[in-house]
Amino acid sequence: MSFRKRNIGLTTGPDRTPTANSTAQPQRAPATPPSTPGVRPSPDDGRPTTSTGSPSLDNLLAGHGGLPIGKTLLLEENGTTDFAGALLRYYAAEGVVQEQQVHVIGMPEQWGRTLPGLIGTAEAADEKSDKRKGERMKIAWRYERLGEFGTGVAGARSPAAIPGDQSPSSTDAGLAKQPAFCHAFDLTKRLTHPSIGNITYIPIVPTNESLLVSIQKKLQAAIASAPPHTVHRVVIPSFLNPTLYPPDVSQPENVLPFLHSLRALASSPEHRITAMITIPLSLFPRSSGLVRWMEILSDGVIELCPFPHSSDALSTSGAATSHEEPPQGMLKTHRLPVLHERGGGSDQNVGQDWAFTLSRRRFEIKPFSLPPADGDQEAQDSTRSDKMPKKEDLEF
Repeated sequence: MSFRKRNIGLTTGPDRTPTANSTAQPQRAPATPPSTPGVRPSPDDGRPTTSTGSPSLDNLLAGHGGLPIGKTLLLEENGTTDFAGALLRYYAAEGVVQEQQVHVIGMPEQWGRTLPGLIGTAEAADEKSDKRKGERMKIAWRYERLGEFGTGVAGARSPAAIPGDQSPSSTDAGLAKQPAFCHAFDLTKRLTHPSIGNITYIPIVPTNESLLVSIQKKLQAAIASAPPHTVHRVVIPSFLNPTLYPPDVSQPENVLPFLHSLRALASSPEHRITAMITIPLSLFPRSSGLVRWMEILSDGVIELCPFPHSSDALSTSGAATSHEEPPQGMLKTHRLPVLHERGGGSDQNVGQDWAFTLSRRRFEIKPFSLPPADGDQEAQDSTRSDKMPKKEDLEF
């Protein structure tokens, strides 16, 4: 039996591990692309996603919370309205605010000067609208016209934020400093931003070769000349419109190769590109083979069907309450950016009944519901009772 002193560690002999060479260079981690403003991972499968400029449209795109990088979206519109053009302006304005590279095909520089003005982040705009609805429910109906709650003298006496304070107000201010994913815009104002001069305009100029081939080459050259890790947005308003494009451009042998090359360019791993295209269905109906092939070559297909001016019954049906604006048309989702071969995304919104409303500050998409029938007196009474409170409920 052997004895040893305590607190003395057992030795295993000389250290045989080689000493670190002082002249050797330390190992570096592999280079990763820097975080880009306006790009976040999809909550569904983690792929990079950017916003379309409309929060309701972002929520509709297969659960990604935006338009995934490398995808193209085709907007089809019936009639002579320009709701799809408003969505394109939201899409381009969001790219300008996020300091992304925007490429506009077929439009002059005056089109970029009509982009809607920035009024803040989309989250702040939603919180403000929700707060107004909540205060409207709290305040009695007869005091509603006196002004918004908290905007008078009492609101001016609210305590200021103390440095280092961990109160909810200070934490909210810290969260507000984070870069926003989507912004809110006002169509009645004009966008003023330092990056608005970085928009690339590719005009429609007749050349010796095919027009769409020359546009494709100019687009590839503009994307290749940009710095690495730049997010590009390709905007094509009123594609194949006879007032902008020559008649021979609308032939399938010219259109389909162009869309195929655009799809290949967007899906290239060397670049980060998204594209949004609008086409008038009044000139190119969906029953034609050309439009069907265009839908196949697009990752997402959305159709806008505005209501005619005489359909007052339909226009007042989609609003849940009297304070909401009535819808201005139907929105149909024919295809969503879902990658079936790799998984990711959900097409549960395809075929659903959606209605859209374009106001001064937002493009909102919500479920559509028909009004009660004329003979259903009970349903009509219930809708009237929802809009007008009873007399005994108003008494104090």
